[in-house]
Amino acid sequence: MASPRILPSSSPLKKLPTFRDGGGGGSGEPATSAAPSSSPLDSFASDPVFSAFLSPEFDSSRFSSQALSSGSAASRAESLHEAIRVLQRHLRSEVLSPRLLRLSARLRLRDSDARLDLARAAEIHREIRQIYDERGLAGISAVEDEMRWLADAEAALRADAAAAVERGMDASNQNDVWGGLQVFYNLGELRPAVDALVAKYRAAGAKSVAAALDMKAISASSGFGGPGGVQRSGTPQIGAGKRAAEALWERMKQCADELHRVVTAVWQLQTVLTKKKVPFTQVLFLQEVWQEGEPLLTERVWEALVKAFASQMKSACTASSFVKEIFTIGYPRLFSMVENLLERISRDTDVKGVLPALNQEGKDQMMAAIETFQTAFLALCLSRLSDYVNSIFPVSSRGSIPSKDQISRIISRIQEEIEVVRTHGHLLLLVLREIKKVLLLLAERAEYQISTGPEARQVTGPATVAQLKNFTLCQHLQELHARISTIASSLPPAASDALSQPLAAIYSVACEPVTSLFQSMLDRLESCILQIHDYDFDGAHDNNNNASPYMEELQKSALHFRSEFLSKLLPPPSSSSVVRSESLCTQLARRMASRVLIFFIRHAALIRPLSESGKLRMARDMAELELAVGQNLFPVEQLGPPYRALRAFRPLIFLETSQIGGSPLLQDLPPSVILHHLYSRGPDELQSPLQRNKLTPLQYSLWLDSQGEDQVWKGIKATLDDYEMKVRARGDKEFTPVYPLMLQIGSSLVQTTASQH
Repeated sequence: MASPRILPSSSPLKKLPTFRDGGGGGSGEPATSAAPSSSPLDSFASDPVFSAFLSPEFDSSRFSSQALSSGSAASRAESLHEAIRVLQRHLRSEVLSPRLLRLSARLRLRDSDARLDLARAAEIHREIRQIYDERGLAGISAVEDEMRWLADAEAALRADAAAAVERGMDASNQNDVWGGLQVFYNLGELRPAVDALVAKYRAAGAKSVAAALDMKAISASSGFGGPGGVQRSGTPQIGAGKRAAEALWERMKQCADELHRVVTAVWQLQTVLTKKKVPFTQVLFLQEVWQEGEPLLTERVWEALVKAFASQMKSACTASSFVKEIFTIGYPRLFSMVENLLERISRDTDVKGVLPALNQEGKDQMMAAIETFQTAFLALCLSRLSDYVNSIFPVSSRGSIPSKDQISRIISRIQEEIEVVRTHGHLLLLVLREIKKVLLLLAERAEYQISTGPEARQVTGPATVAQLKNFTLCQHLQELHARISTIASSLPPAASDALSQPLAAIYSVACEPVTSLFQSMLDRLESCILQIHDYDFDGAHDNNNNASPYMEELQKSALHFRSEFLSKLLPPPSSSSVVRSESLCTQLARRMASRVLIFFIRHAALIRPLSESGKLRMARDMAELELAVGQNLFPVEQLGPPYRALRAFRPLIFLETSQIGGSPLLQDLPPSVILHHLYSRGPDELQSPLQRNKLTPLQYSLWLDSQGEDQVWKGIKATLDDYEMKVRARGDKEFTPVYPLMLQIGSSLVQTTASQH
């Protein structure tokens, strides 16, 4: 609602003595204390024309007749009309001006003792203007003098109200804000006043952004002002860069503080407008200054600030390569500054039941303003790491293996890149994406350096040059994988997941140069074990303590593998190296040792016939096997089930058949091993699946590798059914003792399998 305006009078009555000599002419006292104005009747008494009206014998007919005969009837009529208007105005003044003057007097009292608050004073100001405009008091000397004083008082009142609002906005004192807003509302000037405040704070924020990026001012503040302080490119002179950079960051910090002040202040203003309602109508004061569909006050200010910030950043970086370099290299610091600004604004305007100053869209707008530097920073990060990977794994030179120091350096550089952004969740994920690219590149380049072919897989001779290079590469990749995995484990889950793919790729490449080697060693050891079928375990044997020929060959191979290969791939027991760094080769060695024990038990169980002396020979071979594996391949006591199976099988072969069914040794042995061993205790007509299907030990072993225990039992059950048919065909009623025992073990296996499914 607009306030009343002062309407200047152009009435000719101003020329009359009544209006020239009226009281209250500019003195500091209220008009009511001035000398009373002279009455128009006083001037009529001395007027030759109008004095007749004051006479008791006044005759209107005679006066009219004289006027008409005077020859100036029109002029006389105009004078009469003017006199009537003078009388009417004087009457109005006598009736209405006292009210206006009394209100003015109250305002003067406020100036003297401040007994009247600002809001009430504003109401009086408005009432005075309404009386002045609506009652036509323009031209009354006393009133005009008061109105001139009133204009000055209103200006002071507005200034006081604006100061109260700004004080409350800056100090988060909503009472002060409300008190000032009431003044403007009572004056009918709420919307223009709010618009002016918003514009003032918006301009202050934009000014702080411009000042933060003023390179001339930065150079001067850092002690390098004057001619030559800043070059035409916006780059400080040699020696001034570090101080200029710190000055730039300090100004950016001040800018962030100012933006926080501006936004939270406008939010305070908006909050008060949102909470307070117009008396009687109960309409929010916000609706007096804001219409549906318009942006809120904070949105208007924030949008302008973001626009100014983005524009100034772009202009500064275009004009100054120095600013661009500082914000690119130091982007994490810039990101942290902006992120902290957004966090502070959100925290300080997070009040239940009140809209916050910023929503997610507003935050994204500010982050988008620095996105150019983010892109440049990530590109720089990728370039730094990729260049180093290319230098230690050159494409032009195959078989070039980096040193341990070079691998440690790339790990350190990756860790440095992570540490810079560790506390910035979103930026951390972006940097990890770049590190992911680098690790995938490293895995690709490392894979290119792996030596392949027969020379890399041979296990009969000394380790070749190609194998030694593969070993070194494998160890480097293990170290890399272990240390990067350790770093990843200290990161939040989402960040750690970002490195899972490249770490898997590095692990896969690390496996490649040694997996085929371990397979070749295992093939050699299995070929030695397969020779057990060439040895006669049925005849009489001498009592020497030497191992069987096949076992002696296995021992020699295991010793050779230890000295030529495993000693270079596995750390010694006293090594202080990180255990994780050796996990790959350690796992491969564990698997190989476990397979050797299982493979031996499998084929030892297939031996038939097996005499008592053969059992002794086999037990001695098992002891030699345990020693050979434990000393050369892997500590057998750490192998778990395979080792327990070997330790259980040795006493099992010496048990009577009647003792086997209730023996606790069965718990540590696969059912197929027990069933295969029981064939050695049965008659020849009870053929094993190996004999029934006319397979070689190797063929049957390959089939066992591809089948589960339940499928193996089906093959064994077929041989038991054949045996039963043969016995019944002869008319015999008794079966070999192993037959019911094998059925019992098979039945238990079927029940166990069914319960698992």
